[in-house]
Amino acid sequence: MDGLLGASLPVFIGLTLVVFGGGAFLTGQTLAQGWKPQWMVLLYAILLGVGDRFLVFALFGGDLLSVYGFLVHTAVLGVIALAAYRMSLARRMVRQYPWLYERSGPFGWRSIKG
Repeated sequence: MDGLLGASLPVFIGLTLVVFGGGAFLTGQTLAQGWKPQWMVLLYAILLGVGDRFLVFALFGGDLLSVYGFLVHTAVLGVIALAAYRMSLARRMVRQYPWLYERSGPFGWRSIKG
């Protein structure tokens, strides 16, 4: 498992999921509130993945240049950021345009037929 993650499981859970995952969630929310395009979420997820990879190396002695570790950590952070982006965008669309849209699940909205 350490080879795939590039770090031990407690480091992955603590640093990647809790610390950087929280940052990814806030990043997704902020980008949605600023009406930024969805592709920017992936750009920021890559930057978060680089920061995560560096702290795994600097604080816990993980491999700095672990390709699989970087890809797994960045993918997890990207999924968290994209989920937060879609939830925030759906909430904003429904709240800002209540005469046009209604909620359609946690990640979407639909037109009100009337």
